Amino acid sequence: MKYRTIGTDPRTRRQVSVLALGAMLFGSVTDEETSFAVLDRYVEAGGSFIDTSDNYAFWVDGGQGGQSEELLGRWRRSRGIGDEVVIATKLGARPLAPGTSYVDHAEGLSAKVIRESAERSRERLGVDRLDVLYAHIEDPKVPLRETVEGFAALVAEGTVGVLGVSNHAVWRVERARAIAAAAGLPGYEVLQYAHSHLRPRTDVPGDLFPDGSLGHAGPDLLGYLRDEPGLTLVAYSPLLKGAYTRPERLPSDYDHPGTPARLKVLHEVARETGATVGQVVLARQIGGALPVVPLVGVSSVAQLEENLAAVDLELTPEQHARLDAAH
Repeated sequence: MKYRTIGTDPRTRRQVSVLALGAMLFGSVTDEETSFAVLDRYVEAGGSFIDTSDNYAFWVDGGQGGQSEELLGRWRRSRGIGDEVVIATKLGARPLAPGTSYVDHAEGLSAKVIRESAERSRERLGVDRLDVLYAHIEDPKVPLRETVEGFAALVAEGTVGVLGVSNHAVWRVERARAIAAAAGLPGYEVLQYAHSHLRPRTDVPGDLFPDGSLGHAGPDLLGYLRDEPGLTLVAYSPLLKGAYTRPERLPSDYDHPGTPARLKVLHEVARETGATVGQVVLARQIGGALPVVPLVGVSSVAQLEENLAAVDLELTPEQHARLDAAH
């Protein structure tokens, strides 16, 4: 396994594996035995960065979520897992009541919600401190300063380590970070967005959000990442939910002339390396110029094994350049 550091403050920054494991469906769609087997193998291979959220997976049973955090808590206790494994979670998108949607009825990012939700997550996970805590989705109803100060208060108390943000417009991320910097407070340092080799259109409703731009790491966010060396991008859905091997799964916002051209080069590089297409996608993120940690979701140990093999796949500078240039 290879590792990189997230966060810049010596008191809270953490070293994490370059491949993160998503636990979104653990404890709901993926049963406990399978989830434990995947988690065990991931840690055995040197994996140390697990991702969840307080609302996972509310859509499965029409509840409010929490199954994933609860399963991770049981796994930690049963295996004696300590702070050698970094667990990141998110808040702000938990439905207010069972049977509702986070789109219209999310808890939001008020100082009160941040404090109470973080406390519930710590209880479910069985930890004294949340290693990484994200603002999951935007909350335009709450002033950014209140949100920034709410997260910073938890860092000051020692119950949260590194702060992150997901699915926000880049200008709101920058504004929040500027508010934090001006006040001498910790700001967002880990950005979690959908990111893969294929690029979606952002001028049409996307698979993730009605505003197709919010959930994806577009040119503006990647440029921001280049200009801010202290930031790390955690790339969710890097394999597009299996669409590289099952094209019928490709979301409609990827249906544009650039997709076939990018796929052509991707398959060429896969043949040259003897790797699978998915492994090339992951290796490109792990070994690229930007600080990107791909976040993979799997439902079996076999799927995990294929993804783990990407860590040791090194593409040549020429292959990286060809993949970058394809459009």
